[in-house]
Amino acid sequence: MSYDCLEIIEQPRFDHGRLVMGLQGWMDGGEVSIGATETIIDLLKARKVARIKPQPFYLYNFPGSMELTSLFRPYIEINDGIITDYREPDNIFFADDPNQLLLFVGKEPHLNWETYSEKFFTFIQQCNIKEVYFIGSVAGLVPHTRDPRISATVSHPYMRDRLDTLHLKPTFYQGPGSIINSFLRTAGQCDIEMMTLVAEIPAYVQGRNPRSIEVMIRRVSAILGLELNLDRLRNLGDLLEKKIDKAVAEREELATHIKKLEENYDREVFDNEMGDLKTWLEDQGIRLD
Repeated sequence: MSYDCLEIIEQPRFDHGRLVMGLQGWMDGGEVSIGATETIIDLLKARKVARIKPQPFYLYNFPGSMELTSLFRPYIEINDGIITDYREPDNIFFADDPNQLLLFVGKEPHLNWETYSEKFFTFIQQCNIKEVYFIGSVAGLVPHTRDPRISATVSHPYMRDRLDTLHLKPTFYQGPGSIINSFLRTAGQCDIEMMTLVAEIPAYVQGRNPRSIEVMIRRVSAILGLELNLDRLRNLGDLLEKKIDKAVAEREELATHIKKLEENYDREVFDNEMGDLKTWLEDQGIRLD
């Protein structure tokens, strides 16, 4: 069955469905958004049930340098003069019946947010999804030796008290938005409760961050009552932390900054104005979200 760019393979129907989602793009620092959602899919062995086709949501021919434009183009592999792989952005729904759960992984669209949102909510309403949880992350001034801070935003005012119950800090933010903000507004207009869980992860740690991914999965699992074995992630996180500790020990200036971050974290001082560290990170080519 197909509704334009919404391709339905199977239509699950839950009594009271929940959905966990991750998106590559604006709020996927350390690949926490995609990494956490894909890990849950793998551990639950969830099956593919639908997809949102990539057209007409992405820019491929973006102006600029080759380094910049390569970020927007499809990925291809050519072997012995023959194309063997051609990958466009994919947006896929997976289902896990025992947990009344849908999972969604995709890439934040560049264009036509309204249509993308319409396709998304059309499908999840047909599945009787009542709760949506978005996993996200941003780079911030937190040490790699501590769990990331998590802030939350909700779609309905009456959900605000849940943040205190779950020991989540409410989000305070002004600036550019993502499609998730649009989703929150749409969910608020529907009979769907939506919550975003956004981790603040160390800006100086580049690449996939298994420790932060593990923390986010544990938090979501606690909310949804999921039982998942995360030993492999924990081992990867411990290994990464040891590598970072070794690298930091060889850079006295960075070690001093991290010690200050640890002190602030342990005293629950949320100092986002550490000018010296921000300047140092920028000099290293590291951007704070």
